[in-house]
Amino acid sequence: MKCSAYFAGFAMLIALGAAPARGAGTASVSGLVRDASGVPQIGAEVQILSPSLNVVASAYTNAEGRFVIPSLAPGRYILKAMGPSFLPSQRENVRVRAGTIVNLTLYTLYEVMQWLPAQPRSGKASKDDWAWTLRSAANRPLLRWLEDGPLVVEADGPRGTPKLKARIMATGQAGTFGENGERISSAVEETPSSSRELLARVDFAPGSDAGMESMLGFRQDLGYAGAVESVAAVAVDPEVTSGANAGLEIASVRSSEAMRFGAAVEADVGSNVVAARMAGMRSSAATLPFATLSWHDGNSTVHYGLATMMADPNGSVDEAAAWMPAFAASDGALTIAHGLHQEIGWSRQTGSSGMSLVVYSDRVEDPVLEAMGDLGPGEASSAVLLDRMSNLLRVAGPGYASAGVTASLTHELPDGNGVELDYANGDALVMPALPEAPAIQAVAASAHPQRAQTFAISLSGTLDGSGTEWRASYAWEPDDVVTAVTPFAQDATAPYLSLHLRQPIRITRDGAAGLEALLDIGNLLAQGYRPFILSDGSLLFFAQSQRSLRAGLVFTF
Repeated sequence: MKCSAYFAGFAMLIALGAAPARGAGTASVSGLVRDASGVPQIGAEVQILSPSLNVVASAYTNAEGRFVIPSLAPGRYILKAMGPSFLPSQRENVRVRAGTIVNLTLYTLYEVMQWLPAQPRSGKASKDDWAWTLRSAANRPLLRWLEDGPLVVEADGPRGTPKLKARIMATGQAGTFGENGERISSAVEETPSSSRELLARVDFAPGSDAGMESMLGFRQDLGYAGAVESVAAVAVDPEVTSGANAGLEIASVRSSEAMRFGAAVEADVGSNVVAARMAGMRSSAATLPFATLSWHDGNSTVHYGLATMMADPNGSVDEAAAWMPAFAASDGALTIAHGLHQEIGWSRQTGSSGMSLVVYSDRVEDPVLEAMGDLGPGEASSAVLLDRMSNLLRVAGPGYASAGVTASLTHELPDGNGVELDYANGDALVMPALPEAPAIQAVAASAHPQRAQTFAISLSGTLDGSGTEWRASYAWEPDDVVTAVTPFAQDATAPYLSLHLRQPIRITRDGAAGLEALLDIGNLLAQGYRPFILSDGSLLFFAQSQRSLRAGLVFTF
């Protein structure tokens, strides 16, 4: 009955999310994309984004620099234009109706650096974004850094000024492998006039020998043909041990090339070269390639994807760990979670709704099993990686093969809110109860693949007045599952109940600086834990997702 109630509720949510928006398809937008000298730009991409930054539709400019995007639901959107050798340019809060015309201008960084006089800020503009910009000593805005994207030239009108956003984050967190305690993170991104984008991030624990992560990368625009990218990331975790050994060091270098074949076909190919070492253990290294081939036809996209690296579940867009795989230990050696993932998918975005369907096949090697608890002296062997700050450990599980399907449905709700429904069906590792108190190696070996399903719903939005950004999600799956049903997915909804809040705090009236409060809670109800008593009396709780908490302040300047 309980499972039936889940299915019934999920079916109702799908029906509500699939309902078309009133008046969908009765609006259109067209216009001209030029550079600062007024020259029309051929082959520039124009995207229509919802207030939550989801891409609703896109088009390329023709030989005269013009674009047309028909069949939109009337409402307010963000228009973004991108072209070779230019910074992206966007216009916010555009009211789109039948026959709306919007012209966009692309700038180089040199043109952006020709500072315009500062514009006065209206005291009644409660929702303007000036509090989140980097300004010069003369109080002039520079560039804006989008929450989930690169530097963007912000154009509020024909004479709009550019803006920039950068950040430093101070947090305290618990329940995460290798990331417990006080942390300081900083990031900077720059796009010089050579069209080479630079990105640097560093994350460390102040006043201690705890872990440090850093990342440095660049992306070189090759014009209409595509781009090349290279990112190097390093992580040092002195608190991670394995038996008498201590100090885990990880390095990863990611290289990729994006290619365009006309306006309809795109390809992205590359590889991750990763290595890890710890004194007294066998080191591990691997080259993990990836590739994606996409074909666009109007609002629909068909793609083929290949991946071999399973990203560390701790990694996020705010941390260098997002560029690294997950590591564990087995028989005195470091192991890399990897395998072979292939998928064929279809997606479509129309108006305020989007949907996708993916069929995949996986071969998983050395999946990571994570547990919480205190290991006794007899179990503190080289069979596990142990983070003594959080009492979390990782051990490699048995490999397995899987094939399955995923589906997703998104829908924009009124007032900038949104809902997303996800479904996945495939194999995952489960851990049965054992009749005797075993050693840690026997517990890991008992894991075996089993067919499983996940149903997830995510709600998000921004509260009027306070500007609070929120996201709540719940992903139901069987309680005995200890690995993800879709281990290669980078944007899968976290298991069980998760909450995310960002509260902007303005610290000056003119918006010259900003401050945000951050709160992230994972697996709030502590579901999916599998307890085991080991042969030495140690008690471990295996789970795919440990209950975790991160709270802190984000300084924007």
